[in-house]
Amino acid sequence: MHKTGFLLAAPSSGSGKTTLTLALLRILAQRGHSVQPFKCGPDYLDTWLHTIAASWGENSKKGINLDTWMASKQHVRDLFMRYSACADASIVEGVMGLFDGAEKSAGSSAEIAKLLHLPVIMVVNAKSMAYSAAPLLHGFRTFDPDVNLAGVIFNGVNTPSHYRHLENAALDAGVEPLGYVPRSDSMTIRERHLGLNISSEYDYDAMIDAMADHVKKTVDISRLLDIARIDDFSRPSVPDAVQGGHKVIAVARDEAFNFVYQENLDVLQGYGTIVFFSPMDDAVLPEADFLYLSGGYPELYADKLSANSSMRASIADYCHKGGCAYAECGGMMYLGHSITLNDGSAYPMCGVLDFDTTMQDVKMTLGYRKVSLNGGYRGELRGHEFHYSQIKRVGELQNIASITNARDENTGSALYSQGNTLASYVHLYWGENRDFPGYLMGTHK
Repeated sequence: MHKTGFLLAAPSSGSGKTTLTLALLRILAQRGHSVQPFKCGPDYLDTWLHTIAASWGENSKKGINLDTWMASKQHVRDLFMRYSACADASIVEGVMGLFDGAEKSAGSSAEIAKLLHLPVIMVVNAKSMAYSAAPLLHGFRTFDPDVNLAGVIFNGVNTPSHYRHLENAALDAGVEPLGYVPRSDSMTIRERHLGLNISSEYDYDAMIDAMADHVKKTVDISRLLDIARIDDFSRPSVPDAVQGGHKVIAVARDEAFNFVYQENLDVLQGYGTIVFFSPMDDAVLPEADFLYLSGGYPELYADKLSANSSMRASIADYCHKGGCAYAECGGMMYLGHSITLNDGSAYPMCGVLDFDTTMQDVKMTLGYRKVSLNGGYRGELRGHEFHYSQIKRVGELQNIASITNARDENTGSALYSQGNTLASYVHLYWGENRDFPGYLMGTHK
C-alpha cells in the first residue's frame, strides 16, 4: 500500500508556505481524504490553523509539531508514524527556509524531510522572477543529495505567460513544476504582533475555503499526489501511559490562552482527566488537582480578563492554598499583579506572583531554550521563548532553573517558584519528559 506525504518548504520565510498548506489540507479533506497536518519547528499558531483546515466532514486531525531540537529524532519519527498511520495523506509545513536550523541545518525542514523520507515540494515566491528560478532551484536540489526536491509551486504569479518562463526554469533545473498561485486577497491572513491572527472575529473556515478554491484552479493536485507517494508503515508503539492517572487537570482554553503543544496535552491525559475552562468567560476555576495556564494573548483581552474578578479571585485562592499550578508566557503574565499595555493603561490580574508585566518599549524575545532545574527534577527540559512583553517589576520570587539558548548562552530567563506554583516565559515541550507533569503535581519519584 502507499500513502501520500510531502514536506512543503521554501527558500525563506514569507514565501507563502502557510497559506498554501492550509489550501492543500482543505482541498484534500474536501476530496474525502483523511489528511494529517504537521508543522516543523515550535510554532503553535500554524498548527492551530492546520487543525481547522484539515477538519472537514468526519475528518478531524490535530496539527502536530515536529521539532528535532526540542525532541530527539526518534521521538519525531515516532510522532509522524503514529499520527500518519490513520491518515491517507500527511502534509508537513516547513519552517523558515529549507535549510534553516537552530545551528546551520540542525533542526531544519531539510533534516526532518530526510528523517521521515519525505519528498519536498518547494514554494517559490516568483512575483519578481522568471528564468532566474532555474539556478535557485538547482542550488536547492543539489546542495544536499539526500534531500528529495520533487516539485515546485510558484507563488505570486498572475499570468500563464509568466508561469511558462518559470515552468521552463524548473524543468531545466531538474525539478517538476506543479503549477502556480496568482496573487489574491484570498491568500492573505491578517497578522497580529506575534504572528497569525486567531481572533473569533474571523470566519476561518470561509477563509480557508476561499484559499482552497483559489489554489485548485492553477495547481495540479493530482500530479502532486502522484509524485508524493510514500511507503505505508505500521503504527509505532505507544509510549507507556502514566500509571494511576486519576488527577483532574484544569487547562485554560479560550482566545486569550491557546498556545499549547498537542503532545503536552496527550501527556497530561495520562495523569487523569482534562477539564478545559475559560479565564475570560467562566465565573470560577473548576475543581482540579492541577492548573495549566498556557501561553496566549492576555494583553489583547486584558480588559475582559481583569473584569472577570471572580475568576481572578478563584485562581488566586487556589494557588495561595497550595494548589499545584504551572503557567507559561501569557499564562505567567495573567498570574502577575498587572499587565500594562502600550498606551500606558494597567489592568489588574490574579496577583499570585509578585511581578508586573508591560507591553511598553519592549523588543521581541525569540529562541530555543534549555531548562535545567536546580533541584527536584533530573533531566534537561527543552522549549521555545517568543514574546514582546517583559517583566518591569519583580518581587521576592525564587528562580529555580538555569535557562540557556541553543548555543548554551545564558538568556536571563527564569522559572519562578512560589508555593506550588511554577511559571516561566518558556513554552516547554514535554513530549519526551513524560514524568515532568508528575513533578509539577508533586507525584514525581
